[in-house]
Amino acid sequence: MAAAAVRRAEELVEREMSGRDASHDAAHALRVRGDLALSLAAEEGLSAPDRLLTVELAALLHDIGDYKYTKDNVEDMSVVDTFLDELGLEEGKKGEIVSIIKGMGFKNEISKKVITEHTLEFAIVQDADRLDAIGAIGIARCFTFGGSKSNALHDPKILPRDNLSKEKYMSKGEKQTSINHFHEKLFKLKDMMKTELGKGEQRKGTSSWRTLWLNFMKNGVAELEVEQPGSELLCQREVGQPDVTTM
Repeated sequence: MAAAAVRRAEELVEREMSGRDASHDAAHALRVRGDLALSLAAEEGLSAPDRLLTVELAALLHDIGDYKYTKDNVEDMSVVDTFLDELGLEEGKKGEIVSIIKGMGFKNEISKKVITEHTLEFAIVQDADRLDAIGAIGIARCFTFGGSKSNALHDPKILPRDNLSKEKYMSKGEKQTSINHFHEKLFKLKDMMKTELGKGEQRKGTSSWRTLWLNFMKNGVAELEVEQPGSELLCQREVGQPDVTTM
């Protein structure tokens, strides 16, 4: 049953997430499940088939109802709920998967309200999703999403927001830039990882992507010796962060 359920989930992901920009498309969900969550599960010693099914299904389905792609800016779990019912999962298993999906987002963590029990399965899926937000893939995803929403790459008049609330983070009404998203969220993820492997990979990824970013912004895609707008932002030291120029 597990293999058949996972195949059906893959098909659902391909169908429901087709047409999205590449930051939150089916390929993202497949990377989170296959390349990341299963590797984290193995490292954490999670091998029981029923627990692995929870991890795989939550990882695959986690972005189907993402509020960023709904008309009313509200997370929509209806497709996932219907799918899990059709699979015939017991209520406890379904509830666990839904709870992971609803609680794993950055928006919930900054709200300071724990709405989901932080089980090992939860930690694995959340860390896997966040690992796909760092390194070269993370840079590409951030700029891809910003471009799809017609956000500016950088505007010196728009500063990164401090002490973001859940409501402000989710708001589509506040004009923001792709550069600011790194300061407001992505650079902070390294201190929010929950698995030991996740913490290690995040440190390596954060170091490598800061170096990559600095080189990209200074030299441009064609490695021209010109300054690119925003390069000074990437050289800034953040509070409690190592200087990127020494990485």
